[in-house]
Amino acid sequence: MKDLREGFTTGTAAAGAALAALILLVERRAPENVSVPLPPYQFPSSCSGFASVPVEYCRPLVRGGGKSFASFGAEAAVRKDGGDDPDVTSGALISARVTLEPLRQDSPSDRGFVRLEGGRGVGRVTLPGLPVPVGEAAINPVPREQMRVVLSRYVGRAAPRFGPCPPLSVVISVPGGEKLALRTLNPRLGIVGGISILGTQGTVRPFSHAAWQATVSQGLKIALASGCSTVCLSTGRRSEALLMRRYPRLSPQSFIQAADFAAFSLRAAGSMPFANIVWGCFFGKLLKLAQGMEYTHAREGDIDFEALALLCSRSGVRCADAVRRCSTAAQALEILLADRAGRPALKRVARAAAGQAARFAGRAVTLNLFHADGGFLCAA
Repeated sequence: MKDLREGFTTGTAAAGAALAALILLVERRAPENVSVPLPPYQFPSSCSGFASVPVEYCRPLVRGGGKSFASFGAEAAVRKDGGDDPDVTSGALISARVTLEPLRQDSPSDRGFVRLEGGRGVGRVTLPGLPVPVGEAAINPVPREQMRVVLSRYVGRAAPRFGPCPPLSVVISVPGGEKLALRTLNPRLGIVGGISILGTQGTVRPFSHAAWQATVSQGLKIALASGCSTVCLSTGRRSEALLMRRYPRLSPQSFIQAADFAAFSLRAAGSMPFANIVWGCFFGKLLKLAQGMEYTHAREGDIDFEALALLCSRSGVRCADAVRRCSTAAQALEILLADRAGRPALKRVARAAAGQAARFAGRAVTLNLFHADGGFLCAA
């Protein structure tokens, strides 16, 4: 199997676009490629590394002349390259409009050398609990810092040749960001009108566990800040939809897709003052949870059909030997459902899984088991 290719975040793409636009303003040249410093920083002396970012286009907004910082603007764009990570923002165009003008004092979080704002296709925060205040553009703190560091670093190096630079106004936009956002968790997180500009390290590692865990943590904080007393964790979109059907009175913020991160998500939820924690899944994930697996992906660990058969025998199931010979959870489930004593056996497995979930969370967890056809099987 070939090594998976790394890419760069929307934050690095935005910083690269802003840097390219500023270079055009200062040097009267449109760069084809820019080198973007990556967090964390020990500004101004060092950073953790650099990303080489191709520039899609770079053009002036208003013509200017002379070798000095003039009061006019430029726009550049970078196409976000997520490498081999299957992120919906891969291939999206991230643009930055940079103008040299007196700083307005109407954005409390962006006072200073750079005034940063979100344009069309960048979401706006409407719910508390996110690292960005309600009402501001969904540009996370690390990308905000990255853009300031990138632009300040360039200005510091260019000043001896071109003179002092006035404050910068930077507007980040994402053409088509409104539609892209519908394929993300942004609507659930209360981010409306576009995608978020994200990135804690500046680069994207394919299939990043850390990125998904950060999304779970963020969802839990929003649920808590939104006043949710019950949080419903699920292993994916389908199990989440079935949980929503089971708990129709709960707000959308109560539902969080934990994917295969059972232990991480349950521990995180258990550490917060929710009155109730609910877990929803299908039979294969339930069996792995019942075995005490902290991570339930299909590639990680095998289902112990011997243990399942033993439990079935104790429940009076006649088909225990057939269950022992199964190679998939789906096969075992259908065999159990055809047995008169199969439902009590499922309930017993669900109780075992709920016990493991409670061990991870540090308190009781209500477990809901669903069939792949959408039917409800049991709760524990």
